[in-house]
Amino acid sequence: MKIALACDHGGFRLKETIKAYLEELGIEYIDYGTYSEESVDYPDFAYKAAKGIVNGEADRGIFICGTGIGISIAANKVKGIRAALCYNVFSAEMSRRHNNANVLCLGGRILGEELARAIVKVWLETPFDGGRHERRINKISEIEKMEE
Repeated sequence: MKIALACDHGGFRLKETIKAYLEELGIEYIDYGTYSEESVDYPDFAYKAAKGIVNGEADRGIFICGTGIGISIAANKVKGIRAALCYNVFSAEMSRRHNNANVLCLGGRILGEELARAIVKVWLETPFDGGRHERRINKISEIEKMEE
Protein backbone atom coordinates (compact mmCIF):
# COMPACT_ATOMS: atom_id res chain seq x y z
CA MET A 1 0.00 0.00 0.00
CA LYS A 2 1.21 3.49 -0.86
CA ILE A 3 -0.26 6.54 0.88
CA ALA A 4 -0.55 10.06 -0.58
CA LEU A 5 0.10 12.70 2.08
CA ALA A 6 -1.06 16.30 1.79
CA CYS A 7 -1.40 19.20 4.19
CA ASP A 8 -1.46 22.93 4.55
CA HIS A 9 0.47 24.92 7.15
CA GLY A 10 -2.06 24.02 9.86
CA GLY A 11 -1.53 20.32 9.27
CA PHE A 12 2.23 20.34 8.68
CA ARG A 13 3.32 19.22 12.16
CA LEU A 14 0.81 16.38 12.30
CA LYS A 15 1.74 15.30 8.77
CA GLU A 16 5.35 14.97 9.90
CA THR A 17 4.19 12.82 12.82
CA ILE A 18 2.12 10.64 10.48
CA LYS A 19 5.08 10.28 8.09
CA ALA A 20 7.22 8.95 10.94
CA TYR A 21 4.42 6.58 11.96
CA LEU A 22 4.05 5.25 8.40
CA GLU A 23 7.80 4.66 8.33
CA GLU A 24 7.53 2.69 11.60
CA LEU A 25 4.81 0.57 9.99
CA GLY A 26 6.85 0.07 6.83
CA ILE A 27 4.22 1.79 4.68
CA GLU A 28 5.37 3.70 1.63
CA TYR A 29 4.12 7.24 1.06
CA ILE A 30 4.35 10.16 -1.34
CA ASP A 31 4.50 13.58 0.31
CA TYR A 32 2.64 16.08 -1.89
CA GLY A 33 3.37 18.92 0.53
CA THR A 34 3.35 21.42 1.96
CA TYR A 35 6.81 21.24 3.42
CA SER A 36 6.75 23.94 6.10
CA GLU A 37 4.46 25.97 8.35
CA GLU A 38 4.49 28.90 5.92
CA SER A 39 0.91 29.87 5.04
CA VAL A 40 -0.44 28.11 1.94
CA ASP A 41 -3.84 27.21 0.47
CA TYR A 42 -5.07 23.68 1.27
CA PRO A 43 -6.98 23.16 -2.03
CA ASP A 44 -3.69 23.20 -3.96
CA PHE A 45 -2.29 20.27 -1.98
CA ALA A 46 -5.57 18.37 -1.69
CA TYR A 47 -5.93 18.47 -5.47
CA LYS A 48 -2.38 17.29 -6.22
CA ALA A 49 -2.60 14.38 -3.80
CA ALA A 50 -6.16 13.42 -4.80
CA LYS A 51 -5.11 13.31 -8.46
CA GLY A 52 -2.20 11.12 -7.40
CA ILE A 53 -4.69 8.64 -5.98
CA VAL A 54 -7.08 8.60 -8.94
CA ASN A 55 -4.12 8.35 -11.34
CA GLY A 56 -2.76 5.31 -9.49
CA GLU A 57 0.38 6.88 -7.99
CA ALA A 58 -0.97 6.04 -4.51
CA ASP A 59 -3.64 3.70 -3.19
CA ARG A 60 -5.10 5.93 -0.49
CA GLY A 61 -4.41 9.27 1.15
CA ILE A 62 -4.12 11.07 4.46
CA PHE A 63 -4.81 14.80 4.16
CA ILE A 64 -4.44 17.28 7.02
CA CYS A 65 -5.32 20.93 7.55
CA GLY A 66 -6.04 22.87 10.73
CA THR A 67 -9.47 21.33 11.27
CA GLY A 68 -9.57 18.79 8.44
CA ILE A 69 -12.75 20.41 7.15
CA GLY A 70 -11.40 22.48 4.28
CA ILE A 71 -9.05 19.85 2.94
CA SER A 72 -11.83 17.23 3.03
CA ILE A 73 -14.18 19.50 1.09
CA ALA A 74 -11.48 20.18 -1.51
CA ALA A 75 -10.54 16.50 -1.84
CA ASN A 76 -14.14 15.43 -2.34
CA LYS A 77 -14.38 17.66 -5.43
CA VAL A 78 -12.10 15.21 -7.27
CA LYS A 79 -14.01 12.45 -9.04
CA GLY A 80 -13.24 9.09 -7.44
CA ILE A 81 -12.25 10.48 -4.07
CA ARG A 82 -14.21 9.57 -0.96
CA ALA A 83 -12.57 11.67 1.74
CA ALA A 84 -13.73 11.20 5.33
CA LEU A 85 -13.01 13.67 8.11
CA CYS A 86 -12.43 11.61 11.25
CA TYR A 87 -11.91 12.78 14.82
CA ASN A 88 -12.06 9.42 16.56
CA VAL A 89 -11.28 5.73 16.02
CA PHE A 90 -14.94 4.73 15.48
CA SER A 91 -15.49 7.22 12.66
CA ALA A 92 -12.24 6.08 11.02
CA GLU A 93 -13.33 2.45 11.19
CA MET A 94 -16.79 3.18 9.78
CA SER A 95 -15.35 5.35 7.01
CA ARG A 96 -13.58 2.24 5.74
CA ARG A 97 -16.18 -0.44 6.56
CA HIS A 98 -19.23 1.37 5.21
CA ASN A 99 -17.92 4.11 2.92
CA ASN A 100 -14.71 2.62 1.52
CA ALA A 101 -13.07 6.00 2.13
CA ASN A 102 -9.87 6.32 0.15
CA VAL A 103 -8.80 9.50 1.91
CA LEU A 104 -8.60 10.08 5.65
CA CYS A 105 -8.76 13.76 6.66
CA LEU A 106 -7.49 14.94 10.02
CA GLY A 107 -7.39 18.21 11.92
CA GLY A 108 -3.84 19.15 12.83
CA ARG A 109 -5.04 21.71 15.36
CA ILE A 110 -7.69 19.38 16.77
CA LEU A 111 -6.01 16.01 17.36
CA GLY A 112 -3.17 15.00 19.62
CA GLU A 113 -0.46 12.79 18.20
CA GLU A 114 -1.50 9.61 20.01
CA LEU A 115 -5.14 9.86 18.95
CA ALA A 116 -4.10 10.67 15.39
CA ARG A 117 -1.85 7.59 15.29
CA ALA A 118 -4.69 5.42 16.62
CA ILE A 119 -7.08 6.80 13.99
CA VAL A 120 -4.54 6.20 11.22
CA LYS A 121 -3.84 2.64 12.43
CA VAL A 122 -7.51 1.66 12.43
CA TRP A 123 -8.14 3.38 9.09
CA LEU A 124 -5.23 1.57 7.44
CA GLU A 125 -6.17 -1.83 8.85
CA THR A 126 -9.95 -1.78 8.35
CA PRO A 127 -11.31 -3.39 5.19
CA PHE A 128 -14.41 -2.35 3.24
CA ASP A 129 -17.38 -4.55 4.20
CA GLY A 130 -18.88 -4.50 0.69
CA GLY A 131 -22.35 -6.06 0.50
CA ARG A 132 -25.15 -3.54 0.91
CA HIS A 133 -22.54 -0.79 1.25
CA GLU A 134 -21.26 -1.46 -2.27
CA ARG A 135 -24.64 -0.38 -3.65
CA ARG A 136 -24.31 2.94 -1.84
CA ILE A 137 -20.76 3.53 -3.07
CA ASN A 138 -22.00 2.86 -6.61
CA LYS A 139 -24.69 5.50 -6.11
CA ILE A 140 -22.01 8.02 -5.15
CA SER A 141 -20.22 7.19 -8.41
CA GLU A 142 -23.49 7.75 -10.30
CA ILE A 143 -23.83 11.20 -8.74
CA GLU A 144 -20.32 12.02 -9.94
CA LYS A 145 -21.28 10.96 -13.48
CA MET A 146 -24.41 13.13 -13.40
CA GLU A 147 -22.31 16.14 -12.40
CA GLU A 148 -19.82 15.84 -15.27
